[in-house]
Amino acid sequence: MSSSPAAQYPVARVLPMLGLAQLDRPFDYLVTEGDSEAAQPGVRVRIRFAGRLVDAIVLERTAVSSHEGNLRFIERVISPEVVAPEQLRLLIDALAQRYAGVRSDIYRSAIPARHAKAEETDTSTPWGELGEATEPDLSAWSSYHYGESFVDAVLDGKLARAAWQVVPGEDWAATVGALAVKVALSGGGALVVVPDQRDVERCEAALREHVSARQVTTLTAKQGPQARYSRYLSILHGQGRIVVGTRSAAFAPVRNLRLIVLMHDGDESLVDPRAPYAHAREVLTTRSAQEQVPLIIGGYARTAETQLFVERGWMHELLAPRAVLRQVSPRIHAAGDSDAAMERDPRARQARMPSAAFMAARAALRRGTPVLFQVPRTGYIQSLACGQCRAPARCRWCNGPLGLPAGGEAAAPTCRWCGRMDPAHVCPECGSKRVRAMVLGTERTAEELGRAFAQFRVRTSWGDKVLDAVPAEPAIIVATPGAEPVAEGGYGAAVLLDVWALLQRPDLRAVEDTYAKWAAAAALVQPHADGGEVVVVAEPSLPVVQHLIRWDARGHAALELAQRRDARFPPAVHIAVVDAPRKALDDFFGNVELPDHAEVLGPVDLPPGIDVPGEWDRGEYGPAQRMLVRSPLHGRAALGTALRTGLINRAARRQTLPLRVQVNPIDVG
Repeated sequence: MSSSPAAQYPVARVLPMLGLAQLDRPFDYLVTEGDSEAAQPGVRVRIRFAGRLVDAIVLERTAVSSHEGNLRFIERVISPEVVAPEQLRLLIDALAQRYAGVRSDIYRSAIPARHAKAEETDTSTPWGELGEATEPDLSAWSSYHYGESFVDAVLDGKLARAAWQVVPGEDWAATVGALAVKVALSGGGALVVVPDQRDVERCEAALREHVSARQVTTLTAKQGPQARYSRYLSILHGQGRIVVGTRSAAFAPVRNLRLIVLMHDGDESLVDPRAPYAHAREVLTTRSAQEQVPLIIGGYARTAETQLFVERGWMHELLAPRAVLRQVSPRIHAAGDSDAAMERDPRARQARMPSAAFMAARAALRRGTPVLFQVPRTGYIQSLACGQCRAPARCRWCNGPLGLPAGGEAAAPTCRWCGRMDPAHVCPECGSKRVRAMVLGTERTAEELGRAFAQFRVRTSWGDKVLDAVPAEPAIIVATPGAEPVAEGGYGAAVLLDVWALLQRPDLRAVEDTYAKWAAAAALVQPHADGGEVVVVAEPSLPVVQHLIRWDARGHAALELAQRRDARFPPAVHIAVVDAPRKALDDFFGNVELPDHAEVLGPVDLPPGIDVPGEWDRGEYGPAQRMLVRSPLHGRAALGTALRTGLINRAARRQTLPLRVQVNPIDVG
């Protein structure tokens, strides 16, 4: 290899893809004249680092280096493809700061692994020549207040952001697809991110009503390495103008991006399970701010995070008038599930549901329509609740969930956040001093319903046996949340069973998540004018039940956000959780300089089912525990910087015990 440096900008500042906090910084290398044209910012190169060859991303080219010693030459350019354009590099820098993460970890999530054959694929054909496109109908947006003006703003290239509450029965994929196609026809790019493969397929089918299959680019984990990388390149080259995908598609480098859509942002599938655990909502809101791109966050429900955007004026709302909701919504009502009520009801003893639910299901079956029964996932939920009203038992000091510590019976309920015991817990709702363990299971639901409706077929949809659709014929469909199949013509009725298994989870987002699951099921039911009915087997007085009955996602999100402000929960504050063996926690917090406004809680036991990956001597270093750091909203940058600096210092001190940092995780515990 020639040792002659390039005539212009001979120094390449590169980021090694090592995944180590202490090495998450640029390093200077020389570029030969032969590699100068290819070694542009954003390309992959091979460098020799600490005696071994590693991949790196070129961040910039400069004329001189700040390094005083001799510089090595890069070994070679892996590919001349600029896989990390400037906008993507800026996005990853911001997310690393936000999540106290390592940039090389985010690059690996954002950019598919290289596949040499994929680079041979021809991506020079313009999008408009890949097939015939038809003009879409955008009239569905007229059903919402300010829907037409929002669409006009998007098409005019103006910055507009909206929290979109989808009405029951609407084909949201068709509505989104029509707007995406219109943006593409006007020369812009559209990016749609959804939680799972089923939603991708639904969007793709809706888009193909207007454009050809080749004009829709999908990015999902289901695709092989060659297909995924070739599609990434087609987007990079401008051929992929309409992009639909799951969480990693949020990074897709769409050219002339003029519309971003995120659906169902409360779904936990949108959180990357690998460090630094970025949420697609944070990726896309950051992109919208950096690139000044219109953004829609849509769904049947609304998260507290989206409500915070609305209340701060960063987004506005797209809501349907009450008259429209009355036309398209099913009748939603509640049937009490108190112990006394269920004991008095003969149907409850037979099928674990009150007579009102049984009658609604029977009427729908007689009309020749299927009936949906939504049940929580199988398994057990370990938490404490009021022994009288079953309100979640929470710590009087920090509002964390009360539970029983691991390792045996506890003398008193103990907070899972701050570790304080509360032997004299009093329920703030009803004043009762009794607590009860909420340990629930739902494995026998299908069998019980089969006995109650013996003359009808019972089908299940959960786990790895999910049904995509069911015909318009009388049948009992038992499904877990998220696995509900679409019924041709809509369900005649839906019954939401075992609601306490959802509401009593020791999780900050339990109520918000429950509302979203209920709303998703209710949206599959026929309008009330056609006999559609939804029965929630829960006390009608519960606020979450009342909001569902009124189809008031905005009101429920506003209540959630207000309660979290009072209790100092995310998103009203930022919370970082640090999980590690006890001695590693002591070392980390003994050496990290947190902002003055940060509050440290713990240590406490890890939530049930959560562990820290890695091996260590538990006798010497202690069991894995959790510390929480709470910070006001204005301190987000300072908190991320402090934690990131702490991780770098920890690595420099060669502390090898496993330690995990998550900023604003979806499950705080």
